[in-house]
Amino acid sequence: MENTDPRPAADNDLPEGANAADWDLSARVAELENQLGALRDEQLRERAELDNQRKRLVREVEQARRFANERLLGDLLPVFDSLEAGLQAAGDNEKVREGLELTLRQLQRVAQVNGLVTVDPAGQPFNPEQHQAISMAPAGCAAPGSVLQVFQKGYLLNDRLLRPALVVVAQD
Repeated sequence: MENTDPRPAADNDLPEGANAADWDLSARVAELENQLGALRDEQLRERAELDNQRKRLVREVEQARRFANERLLGDLLPVFDSLEAGLQAAGDNEKVREGLELTLRQLQRVAQVNGLVTVDPAGQPFNPEQHQAISMAPAGCAAPGSVLQVFQKGYLLNDRLLRPALVVVAQD
């Protein structure tokens, strides 16, 4: 069986000027320094892991805060559509028109404070990330690939698409 003890087998195997007690102490010091280095590495890894976990939790809480009202605002989108349709149908009835405009402005203000932004791309280039083309039409005097008509406005919530705008796009 091989000797795994770091000490020399006999005192005459020791380096010149060293005794067995000194050798035992220096071997023990080396062993303890190795253990200390391993513990420091482990502590650094655990500290980095905790820091990453803290950052991840902060990000998740911020995302939850920013999009907590996503469902409510998504459910209000048909209300926006109905109020806008009501404005178009109001025609010359000034009292009805004023009431609908006031209600729509108040609702838009509340939604805007909560991060909702309207996407109304009429005349702009088609953007597949924010628009959904439902048909194409001859360009006429419009630039090819631009939005000719908006059937339904789209909405962004804190720069994330909540609903794409339904549009007609000019043919090339």
